[in-house]
Formats: sequence, structure tokens, C-alpha cells
Amino acid sequence: MGSKVKLHFSIALEDGMIAESSFGQEPVELVIGTGELHQGLEQVLYGLGRGDKGRFNISPEQSFGFRDPQAVHALARGEFPQEIPLEPGVIVEFTTPGGDQIPGIVLDMTEDHVRVDFNHPLAGHELTYIVEILEVSNP
Repeated sequence: MGSKVKLHFSIALEDGMIAESSFGQEPVELVIGTGELHQGLEQVLYGLGRGDKGRFNISPEQSFGFRDPQAVHALARGEFPQEIPLEPGVIVEFTTPGGDQIPGIVLDMTEDHVRVDFNHPLAGHELTYIVEILEVSNP
């Protein structure tokens, strides 16, 4: 806990599609235990050191959980600005009453409503997490 880690990582879905990757880009720097990385993904880093590489299968329970049908909402079409192209798969940023920004994925539309999925895009997926540790600085 508290160690600063510089690493490269990738997250792949069951079909091999890469959901996110830092390989070929600038490495990611984070501090273990601060919540910068999802807890399940952070836990596999414990005990790894500079130069270590790993490939880990992460279940939905250990990562972003399972999809929650109650996180899908029908919103009035008039709540969306005209300039946003509403079509299935479009990700729209929403502001909660508390001021937080959350993404929602447009599922489908009618003349009056837009169905939006607020589940995390990786929820419900078995993930393959590949890491390469470049540096570790202990607190």
C-alpha cells in the first residue's frame, strides 16, 4: 500500500478484443491503495516488482461486477441536446445531482424516449489483464 507504480497494462474481453491498453503509449503511473485503479485489478499487482510481467484472468466479481438491469433507464428524448447524435452505441456523459460525471451507453430510441445503460462497459465480463511493471517506488 502506498507504493508508486509505473506500468503498462492491457485489458481484454473474452473474445480477445482489447478494451484498454497503455502498451505502445506512455506508461501509467499510480499509487497503490488510492482508488486510482479498480480494487480487483490492483490486487493482482501486489508482490510484483520492477521487470515483472503477468497475465491474469479476472472474474466479474473481482472487477466491475455483473450487469444490473436496474441500471438501464428510459429518459425523455427532449433531455438530450439536439447536437448529440443519438444512435445505439453512442456514449453520452451525464452529470449526477451531486456533480459527478457518469457515462451512459445509448441502447435504443423511440420518438419520445432514449434507453440508456449506466452499467460499467466492462461489467459482466471475464477480463484478461496483462501487466508489465516498469518501476516501483515504496513509500
